[in-house]
Amino acid sequence: MNGMSKSIPSHSSAIYTTAEIREIEQLAASLPSPPALMEKAGLAAAEIARDKLLTHDRVSVLVLAGPGNNGGDAFVAARHLRAWWFKVTLVFTGERAGLSADAQRALDAWLQAGGEIHSELPKNKAWDAVIDGLFGIGLDRRDGRDLTGNYLALVNAINRMNLPVLAIDIPSGLGSDTGNVHGAAIRAAMTVTFIGLKPGLLTGHGPDYCGIIFLRTLDLDVAALKTARAWMMDRAGAQKLLPPCRPANSHKGMFGSVGIVGGAAGMIGAAILAGSAALKLGAGRIYLGSIVGDALQVDTAQPELMLRPIEELFKLANLNCLVVGPGLGTEPNARLWLGCALESKLPLVLDADALNIIASHSRVSSILADRAAPSILTPHPAEAARLLGADTSTVQNDRMGAAAELAAKFNCCVVLKGAGSICAMPDGRRYINTSGNSGLSSAGTGDILSGITGALLAQDIDPQDALLLAVYLHGAAADALLDQLGGPVGMTASEIIDAARSLLNNWIYHISESADSAADPAM
Repeated sequence: MNGMSKSIPSHSSAIYTTAEIREIEQLAASLPSPPALMEKAGLAAAEIARDKLLTHDRVSVLVLAGPGNNGGDAFVAARHLRAWWFKVTLVFTGERAGLSADAQRALDAWLQAGGEIHSELPKNKAWDAVIDGLFGIGLDRRDGRDLTGNYLALVNAINRMNLPVLAIDIPSGLGSDTGNVHGAAIRAAMTVTFIGLKPGLLTGHGPDYCGIIFLRTLDLDVAALKTARAWMMDRAGAQKLLPPCRPANSHKGMFGSVGIVGGAAGMIGAAILAGSAALKLGAGRIYLGSIVGDALQVDTAQPELMLRPIEELFKLANLNCLVVGPGLGTEPNARLWLGCALESKLPLVLDADALNIIASHSRVSSILADRAAPSILTPHPAEAARLLGADTSTVQNDRMGAAAELAAKFNCCVVLKGAGSICAMPDGRRYINTSGNSGLSSAGTGDILSGITGALLAQDIDPQDALLLAVYLHGAAADALLDQLGGPVGMTASEIIDAARSLLNNWIYHISESADSAADPAM
C-alpha cells in the first residue's frame, strides 16, 4: 500500500482518563498564576444551565452537591444562578469538614450570598430542572462499589422526576473511564465536561446517559500540559481521511481489487454482504472466494461480484487486500485458508470466524502477531474476550484498555465494536467513534463494516485511516437511515450499504451538506 496516514487529532477532540485529568489539574495548580478551576467550572455550568436548560417559564432549579470537588462546582453554579434571580434549591449530601479547601470556600460563598442548604430532597416541592453535582470523574475507582443507600435512592428519585438534567463533568453513577453504570446513573439531557473529554462520555452506556455534551477547557492550554493519546472520531476527523475525487480519465483497475474469503455452507450471505459493501464503496473489482466452491455460480442480485473457488482466489495477482471471516466457519478447511491469508503479503481485514479461529489456535495467533503486512481486526466484545482469553464482562468493564491490549498483542489495528466503537492502533493511539445507533444491532452489519474497510484499503488509503473512516461512515450511514425509517427497528445491512455509498459521494463531492453536518455538540 502506498497511502500515507493523515493526521486527524485536534485539541478539542482529545480524550483523557481520570488519572490524566488529575495530572493536568496538578500541573495547572503549579503554574505561576494558578487558575481558579472550581470557580471557572461552576460558572461554565451555570451559564449552560441558564442558556440551554432554563427558560422564561423554567425558573426553579434543584442543585445537587456531593461530597467532593464536583459538589464544589455545584456550589459555584448555584451561587451564580441565584444571583441571576433563578429560584435555587441546593441539596448537599456531604459534610463541610470532608470538603477540599476550594470546595469549602465555594460552600461559604454560597451561604454568604444568602443561599440555604438541605441535607435531603425537600418534600412537596417541585422544580423545573436539575443540576447534578453529586459525583464527578473517578467513580470507577471508588472502591469498585456501586451506588447504594441514600445515594442510590437519590439518583433514582431524580430519574423519576423526569426533568431536564444538566450533569456537571459526567452524570452521577456513570464511570468516567469506562462508561459503566455503577448501580444506577442519572440520565442527563446535557453534560458539561471540563478540561477534556472522558472515555465514559462516549462509549459503553455513556451515549445513553450524557445527552448533549459541552466541553469547557476552563481557559487551560490543555495540549501544552498533557499530550493526548486518545481522541473522539467525528465528522470533522472523517473529512480529513476521504479519498480524492476521481479523474474523468479513470478505469476500474485504478480503484483496487478486494478478495473476500468466507461463505461456508449456509453462510454465503455474509460473504455476499461484505462483497456488496466493498463494491458499492468504491473498490474496482470484487472477488468472492467461497470455501464451498460450487455453492453459488453467480449472485443474480449483485452480478458484479466475481465468484471464484477459494483456491483460484489465492492465485490472483491483482488483489490489493483480503477480507477474511464473513461466513467463514471454523472447520479445518476454514483454518487452512485463513492460514494462507495470514501467510500472504496482502493487507487483511479479519472478522467473525477468522477471529474465532485465531482465538482458538495459538499457532495461528502467532502468525498474525508476526505479520509484516497490515492487519485490521474487527471484533465485537465476545470475540475480543476470546482473543484476550477473558470474559465479555471484563472487556466491557474496560473497553479502552481491551482495545489497546488487542492492538498491542497482535501488532495490528483494532476496532472494538459497540456503542462508542473504539479504534486502537499498535502505537497506543485510540479513537472513540461518535456515529451510529441501535439500528446497527442487526444481522450482517459487521460483514458490511469489513467490506467497507476493504474497499478503502483497495483504494490505497492507509490502513489506520481506512479503519477510522470505515467505522465512522458505517455509523453515519445508520444515522442517516434513522430519520428515513422513523427509528432503528428493522434497519438492514443492505440498506446501510446504500446509505454509506450516498454519504461517501456527498462528502467527497460536496453534493449535500445535510447529512451529519450539525456542529459537534462537544465543541
